[in-house]
Amino acid sequence: MIKKRNHFTFDAAGISSKVFLSVTFALLLMLISGCSDQEAAGEQFSMPPMPVEVAKVKVQNVADQFEAVGTIEAIEAITVVSEIDAAIVSLPFEEGSYVKSGELIAQLDDSQLAAEVQRTEALFTQSKANYNRSKTLVEQKVGTPQSLDNAAADLKVAEANLEIAKARLNKTRIIAPFSGMVGSRRVSVGAFLRAGEIITELANIDEIRVTLSLPERFLSELKRGSEVTVSTSAYPDRKVKGKVVVIEPVVDPSMRTARVVVRLPNPGRKFLPGMSANVSVVLSERPNALTIPSESVFASGNQSFVFIVKPDSTVARSEITLGTQLPEVVEVVKGLKEGEQVVKAGHQKLFDGAKVMPVTTQDTTKQ
Repeated sequence: MIKKRNHFTFDAAGISSKVFLSVTFALLLMLISGCSDQEAAGEQFSMPPMPVEVAKVKVQNVADQFEAVGTIEAIEAITVVSEIDAAIVSLPFEEGSYVKSGELIAQLDDSQLAAEVQRTEALFTQSKANYNRSKTLVEQKVGTPQSLDNAAADLKVAEANLEIAKARLNKTRIIAPFSGMVGSRRVSVGAFLRAGEIITELANIDEIRVTLSLPERFLSELKRGSEVTVSTSAYPDRKVKGKVVVIEPVVDPSMRTARVVVRLPNPGRKFLPGMSANVSVVLSERPNALTIPSESVFASGNQSFVFIVKPDSTVARSEITLGTQLPEVVEVVKGLKEGEQVVKAGHQKLFDGAKVMPVTTQDTTKQ
């Protein structure tokens, strides 16, 4: 019995080893078969094309512009004051109205000065008569040259006194030196006006000036006579063309800017002195510049790239060199050709060789 049991145990162990080997071999076959199936399935599977928005490389006019904020000034503006002490007789102008050159703004009391003119005229007439008499006597060898010299001097003094009296009398009539808009009255009729006291303001705003500061790096590009466009926040849709009339020859050493003066017409007198003005200056233009939408460009480090869509609908990453950058489009100096398609939107998940489905949208990059 014992020998028989030992023989049975040995056989059972042998059978167990064979079963283990068989099961292991079967598992290996299943694993190899599964891997082969996965590889075969991988060869058949491919990523679907990714839809992307595309745009064409276009040729259009690109302008380098300088924009700044300036201050509007009247082409001519004065504060109307009196040059003498006198009472105000009349103020014939209408506040806020337009007056022409030579029109009366204020009449001062001239009674005393008119009398002074009459007195000096009488003295002048007397001095002239004395001079003529002395001259006749000298010609007749009766008078002395000294008496003639004295008479001539007296005549010149009398003439000068008469001119002074007339000039003071003229100062009682305060007239507009140029055509323009008058402001409000600062004084009233009947008031005694002191010399230098303000009567009103007068400004010619048929034409205006705009002063602005130009950074020194633009001095080589901006010239006297360059055309500019001016608008204001009060009238954003009103754009008026003007010209640069002055570029100051001295640069501000603290700000490194030069003062520039622009002159332009003011139709309807809409732009008023003291307003801020938005000034745009075209420094240079390139009519045949290559452009693409701004959102097509992405950066890596200090370099700019785009994805070019090839004829087989795959994409290739291409480095480009940018020129002028405008709000909606950018100029491409190097790296693209006219007519090529670039990915405008959807390039975030793309890579070289990726298959795409181009979608063209309405063009909004026209200037």
